[in-house]
Amino acid sequence: MKVLLLACALAGPFSPAVAKTLPTVAVFEFALTNTSLAASTPEELARLQRLDQQLRDGLRDRFELIDIGPVRDRLAGVDSIRGCNGCELDLARQLGAQQVAYGWVQKVSNLILNVNLVVEDVSTGRTLRAESVDIRSNTDESWSRGLRYLLNERMFRGE
Repeated sequence: MKVLLLACALAGPFSPAVAKTLPTVAVFEFALTNTSLAASTPEELARLQRLDQQLRDGLRDRFELIDIGPVRDRLAGVDSIRGCNGCELDLARQLGAQQVAYGWVQKVSNLILNVNLVVEDVSTGRTLRAESVDIRSNTDESWSRGLRYLLNERMFRGE
C-alpha cells in the first residue's frame, strides 16, 4: 500500500504524461510602418526591439518559442514579415513551428500609433488571432503598455 501511494505521489503533476504540451510558435520581429509626416527615430527602432522581447516574454506561458536564428539570413531583405506574401508561413514551417506570430507598430503621428499582432496556423495559413490597439503618445511607456494591453485584454483575455 505504501509503495502504491508513493508511486501515485511521484506520478503527480510533474509526470511527463500529465504535463501540458504547449503549441510551438515562431515569433518574428516587430516592424514599424510609418505613415506620418515625421521621420522614424532611433528611439522608435529601439522600442521595436524592446517590444520583441516583451512579446516573447508575454507568450512564454502559452507557447513553446522556436528560435528563428536559422532563418534570420532569409529575412535580411524583408522590411516587414507581414508584407512578404506568406513567407512567414514557409519560414515557420521550415523551423518546425505549429504557429507563427508577428506584429507591427503603425505610426500615424507622434501622438497616434497602433500596435498590431497576428497569430497564424502554419499548416493551414489560417489567422487564429489578430488584434490591434491604439496608443497615444510616442514613448517607451506607451508602447509597452499598449502591447501588454493587447496581449492581456485582447489576444488572450481570460486565458
